[in-house]
Amino acid sequence: MTDLPESPAAERNKQAILDVLQRLLPAHGRALELASGTGQHAAWLGAGLPGWTWQPSEANRDALPTISAWVQRAGATNVRPPLLLDVAAPVWPGEATPAAEALREPFDALFCANLLHIAPWAVCPALMQGARRHLKPGAPLIVYGPFLEGDVPTAASNLEFDASLRRQNPDWGLRQREAVERCAQEAGLRLRQRIPMPANNLILVFESAGQHT
Repeated sequence: MTDLPESPAAERNKQAILDVLQRLLPAHGRALELASGTGQHAAWLGAGLPGWTWQPSEANRDALPTISAWVQRAGATNVRPPLLLDVAAPVWPGEATPAAEALREPFDALFCANLLHIAPWAVCPALMQGARRHLKPGAPLIVYGPFLEGDVPTAASNLEFDASLRRQNPDWGLRQREAVERCAQEAGLRLRQRIPMPANNLILVFESAGQHT
């Protein structure tokens, strides 16, 4: 237990995600994390990838102090102060601030966890277009979460989760992996890797093939 706001899901999956990132990523680089939420992932992944500069971001301004507090508690000195950034905005960040300087140079990786199913579908193309703009050519966009797949039976727990999300908000729900892949292709990205994860989740690794603009 902690006195900070926390996500039980982030606590459960953080080590499994880190294990994959340690295999996927080189020893050094700059990463932008989107929709950092409480900051538990930023703190854990930053601490576990000491050769990387980790840039958290979040659309909810009120969450920024919590992200900073989790990072401080972890002692992850390679994690930058969180940016206010709405993935759905046509320009990242959506307002001209000194912090926007952090996005001037393209990144070696983009990461987001548990975003697409608790956001309107329009966030998916915005994510892919943002990745195209802000990734170095060949650098990965790493997306973690639960997905529906046409060629894979859906676990009962994921079906129940999908139904509960849609009851909360009709714009939410688990996304079809194939639809996400098509959305990526339209932005000039391709699916490089599909990695099964615990609790019926996936990591999808997309690769930017175009030039940074």
